[in-house]
Amino acid sequence: MKVVSSARSLLLLVAALVLAVLALPTAAAPRAEAATSVSAVAEALRESPVYVDPEASGQLSQADAHALQQQIEHAGKPLFIAVLPAGYPTADLFTDLRTATGVTGAYAVRLGDRFDARADSSVLSRTAVRNLVTSVRAESDARTQLADFTDRALVNMGGSAPASWGSSDHGGGVSQTALITAGVVLAAGGAGAYTLVRRNRRRRAAEQRAALDRLRVVVDEDITAFGEELDRLDFHPAEPGADGAMRADYERSLDAYEQAKSAMASAARPEDVRGVTEALEDGRFSLALLAARREGRPLPERRPPCFFDPRHGPSVGDATWTPPGGATREVPVCAADATRLADGRDPVIREVDSDYGRRPYWEAGPAYGPWAGGYFGGGILPGLLVGTMLGSMMATPSYAYDYGAGYGDFDGGDVSGADFDPGDFGGFGDGGGGDFGGGGGGDFGGGF
Repeated sequence: MKVVSSARSLLLLVAALVLAVLALPTAAAPRAEAATSVSAVAEALRESPVYVDPEASGQLSQADAHALQQQIEHAGKPLFIAVLPAGYPTADLFTDLRTATGVTGAYAVRLGDRFDARADSSVLSRTAVRNLVTSVRAESDARTQLADFTDRALVNMGGSAPASWGSSDHGGGVSQTALITAGVVLAAGGAGAYTLVRRNRRRRAAEQRAALDRLRVVVDEDITAFGEELDRLDFHPAEPGADGAMRADYERSLDAYEQAKSAMASAARPEDVRGVTEALEDGRFSLALLAARREGRPLPERRPPCFFDPRHGPSVGDATWTPPGGATREVPVCAADATRLADGRDPVIREVDSDYGRRPYWEAGPAYGPWAGGYFGGGILPGLLVGTMLGSMMATPSYAYDYGAGYGDFDGGDVSGADFDPGDFGGFGDGGGGDFGGGGGGDFGGGF
């Protein structure tokens, strides 16, 4: 009887264990049974940044999807990627997906062999989204296209990932034995690791000092040029016709000049230069306002400076430009460079010192990222620099560690539910409401 009782108890124990195992979370398993409705896609994206529809599983392998998921979660940015079959309905897809997910962020969709994206402006500007999409649209392989888009978007965008991504157990538990073993290994290698860290810190500090010294030359040129603009303006607050608005513009220009000099004097790292060029950009816009008021012209809109040389002042429009060996893009230009390009001539490009002699600043090395970021922050710079040496360098994690992101800071990535402006979220050209028919780089090639 005891044997029978023991056997029965053992069977009950085994059954309980089997039931417990079957009850474990299976978040990491593929959702082959998920319906291809927007609600189902949104539900999956609230749990993980990458969703691959069962009918589109041939486009992106589970391993590649998992790699993208880990990269996005590690970056902590609200980037959502959906891989859908070619026949998926496209009408108002981005708006409906954003509404159903309810999270402020950037949303990218690979639909068959086509690709597009939308983003809340607090996370990524329209210009940045358009340029990023354009930079990868020609790539036919889903894995390469999504990996390149993810690499570039994560560097450019702001905001924070939803907390729900970290609510599930992706990796399982860690045994006590493994923790003890890891502790022993860490203790044994502690002395060597400390020495290596100190050596790396000294090397990094030396590289940053050298980069800052090179930047000082360029920034001093910028500050001097701005001071000369103030002198040429020859404005006196008490001159006939001067009003309060003019005096306020002039005061802001002087404040920006002093702020730039003070910030450069106290700069200790390359990324500190961004504050200097931000002040100079603000000061030049104030000068443009003052000049318009004095001449009785309409006030200019706030635009980024001329891409070819920020010393040219605020841009007056965008022009199509193709760098040698690069892809065609739209860049903000001053009136003089716009005329040169229209006449088929070369623009006047800002060249700086580099390891290879005088080069355009976008081909002169990573140190110039913070300098350019102060002028072209807010998500504009990455699209302008796609395919250049500086753009490629700024897209790497090591660049952010050594020189700062250089693109400007953002707020966002919060849970807003359906409370967002669809036109702001999706609008490219005349597309407005976030569907696939916007044009201007925002559609899937037309026809939706």
